[in-house]
Amino acid sequence: MRTVVIGGSFAGLTAALELKRKGKEQHEVTVIDKSPLFLFIPSLIWVPFGRREIKDISFRKDTLLRKKGVEFMNTEALNVDPENKIVKTSMGDVSYDHLVIATGPKVKYDVAPGVKEHAHYIGTPNGAMKTRAALEEFKENPGPVVIGATQNAGCMGAAYEFLFNIEKWLREQHIRKKVDLYWTTPETYLGHFGIDGMPGGETMLKSFMKMFHIHYRTEVGVKEVFPDKVELTSGEVLPSKFTMLMPPFIGVDFVKNSPALRATETGYIPVTNDYRHLSYPDVWAAGIAVDVKLPFKPGKVPFSGPKTGYPSDETGKIVAENIYRLSKGKTKLKEKAWGRIPGICVMDAGKKEVIIISDTLFKPRKFAIMIPNVLYDFNKVLFEKYFLWKTKHGLSYLP
Repeated sequence: MRTVVIGGSFAGLTAALELKRKGKEQHEVTVIDKSPLFLFIPSLIWVPFGRREIKDISFRKDTLLRKKGVEFMNTEALNVDPENKIVKTSMGDVSYDHLVIATGPKVKYDVAPGVKEHAHYIGTPNGAMKTRAALEEFKENPGPVVIGATQNAGCMGAAYEFLFNIEKWLREQHIRKKVDLYWTTPETYLGHFGIDGMPGGETMLKSFMKMFHIHYRTEVGVKEVFPDKVELTSGEVLPSKFTMLMPPFIGVDFVKNSPALRATETGYIPVTNDYRHLSYPDVWAAGIAVDVKLPFKPGKVPFSGPKTGYPSDETGKIVAENIYRLSKGKTKLKEKAWGRIPGICVMDAGKKEVIIISDTLFKPRKFAIMIPNVLYDFNKVLFEKYFLWKTKHGLSYLP
């Protein structure tokens, strides 16, 4: 049996390694990805401040996969013909018995005029390094700073982390008093995070904003970004000498160029609770590629939910388990809706942290807690070291 996995980040790498571990010689597993490197994306927030280099948070996944018996194709997947079970790539056609789409996101920079040209984005290595260079220039001539998320964005956590890290950096550079720091978000309240908040979350973040003297605006989007200001959808114009915004994620071109997948308008794959495609039982989705129905209604400005981190890793494991079960003739598959996956996150706050734990990502929940650690971001660092260690060694079965 041959399974082809498109994408080799959190969800794709986990799915491939787990399926090969379970299926051994009976399963041929192939990963198709444009990059041979695995990048621990959560730590990109530290790169602009020199706390991490890209080499510190990346390694060769092609070497790891081949060592574990997984074929790696360093090429671009162009589209899929699910009727004939063929993936078209830049290196030719690849046939499959099962297909796992773990393609991650495409960043929608054109969400508003000027976002691509005048705002920084820290979600890629190139973007993080450009941000570092811009900050070096900025500290020579400081002024107002705007950090936030645009309308339709879903990855609020990383933007919050960058906000608190830049506040700390400004103090370290001895220029904090020269900077008016603004936070803008489409969230209906601070700490919504696209998961309808956590107990005490709004109060905690309000206290953080007051403690660090950060001005904030909720329920606003971005109308336009200029070199020296940001115009919000509320009509307010914020002066800005440095702007970092988290734009929305959409489905990648591979999905958009595969109309038979019947993806959503934003390019995500419709699946059942076992992560199987609604129309094709041999096509699966994991990670950001999954279409997730939000259990809440945004307010005046639309925004989405998070799909990164733990849920990506977890859905990769679920997909691998289900393909393995089918290969053994079993019909009962593992089901766990996205919103029922536990919420586990450590939000960095500039060498401080907030540990977020809940029994389920979305409400209703039986258990949910946010624990601030104002002494040091020990758990954030520990998680980074642990995840890189387990992934480098192919120990995908570990939590």
